[in-house]
Amino acid sequence: MKIPPSLMRLLLVSSILSALVSVPVDSFAQRELKRIRMAIPSTNVTFLPFFAAKENGYYKDEGFDVEFILMRALLASTAVLTGDIDYNGAVTGIVGAAIKRQPVRTVIFTMRSPVQSLMSRRDIRDARELKGKKIGASSPGATADLVAKYILRHFGLDVGRDVSIVYIGPEGPRLAALESGVVDASMLSVPANILARQKGFPELAFSADFLEFPQNGFGTSTKKIRENPEEVYRMVRATMRGLLFSSDKRNRDASLDIIMRTWKAESRKIAEEMYQYMARVLLPDASPSMNGIQFLVDRQRENAKVTEPVSAAQVYDASFVERARKELAGR
Repeated sequence: MKIPPSLMRLLLVSSILSALVSVPVDSFAQRELKRIRMAIPSTNVTFLPFFAAKENGYYKDEGFDVEFILMRALLASTAVLTGDIDYNGAVTGIVGAAIKRQPVRTVIFTMRSPVQSLMSRRDIRDARELKGKKIGASSPGATADLVAKYILRHFGLDVGRDVSIVYIGPEGPRLAALESGVVDASMLSVPANILARQKGFPELAFSADFLEFPQNGFGTSTKKIRENPEEVYRMVRATMRGLLFSSDKRNRDASLDIIMRTWKAESRKIAEEMYQYMARVLLPDASPSMNGIQFLVDRQRENAKVTEPVSAAQVYDASFVERARKELAGR
């Protein structure tokens, strides 16, 4: 029996569709995902919106397989320019590079303030008692350094004359230096500040109570912004979804679950404390204070001895966040 041409075409189309259906959808998605390399300076809980975006599949929704790579801020800024990484999650490093006229810009901030605690020896109960003492920080110009200098000035202490800052590096060594007495106080973020408090070290000051300049987020090269703006936009949009998720109280338990898995918190109680510190400074709509950005720019200029004025608009491209905010609000 001869099969009519129309029926033959129908059978052919049906067989092709059947073959397509039989291939797992994930295999197509996996092949289409673009690998994105993002440097982050640490894995502290302030990066919860990023990890929430990854765990909840928001980056995947945009077609990305995002890899977080621990890298120092200055090295990451260089790696962005060479193309070895796509984005730098150390926005302080991006701003520091931008004020030196390097072709980079920050494209999103997720926190209104750093999450840093000034923790001291057990016998020191007031920051003014730090006169003549040594304070542990990370590296010159880094967030912990900027916050330490501002808080000390607030309490009338001049760095260099009244107190000295010792640059120790990451959180772990800074906490160890405090415990061993190498320094009299140390700037610690979450969860190192919680661990220090549990061991009886007083919290003399918390950054968000004294100053406001935006933190966390990411930046990239102006070359990528110019040549691939849609990728930058989709990365911003996915991160904003993670930010909205993390700041929504209805997702508190789910956020705690992510903290428990990602940061291996010893208990739900510690995870809750970590979340509370972070929640105090979140920017749910990723809308930073331009005055706060200018504060960060000016402190970085002072540290780098850059005399030429630099405006907040020269280091921050707000267009991607503004577009994503409008789109997400309409969902």
